[in-house]
Amino acid sequence: MGKFEKISEAEWQVCQELWRRSPQTANEIAGLLAGSNGWSPRTVRTLINRLVKKNVLGYESMGREYNYFPLVGRDECVAAYTQSFVERVFNGAAGALVAAFIKQQRLSTREIAELKAILDGESPDVSQDTPGNSKCNA
Repeated sequence: MGKFEKISEAEWQVCQELWRRSPQTANEIAGLLAGSNGWSPRTVRTLINRLVKKNVLGYESMGREYNYFPLVGRDECVAAYTQSFVERVFNGAAGALVAAFIKQQRLSTREIAELKAILDGESPDVSQDTPGNSKCNA
């Protein structure tokens, strides 16, 4: 796992847009997030600037505009947040997390098979259920 600063929920949403499609300009990102969140372009630019300072996003100058792109994959961000959560809430005990989750959620036969494959050291086929794998720091 790479080292990066924690990102806020709002910053995560910016990364989500760039994981879906990149590169994008600030105006393109603002247009997408204005519809779903009602954020102003200025708010989106502030979030983008924070992510650049955190080395979460990179950019390329294209004349008077910048094209932004993620630097670390979504999977890496999820892994970092998962590890942080397990450390904080379960004192690093991943088994306790899994046990708590299973007690709270009903697992499908497929999910149980995937968990068994992971525990047996096999690589389960979850490619259909895994959204975006491009790069962005958290």
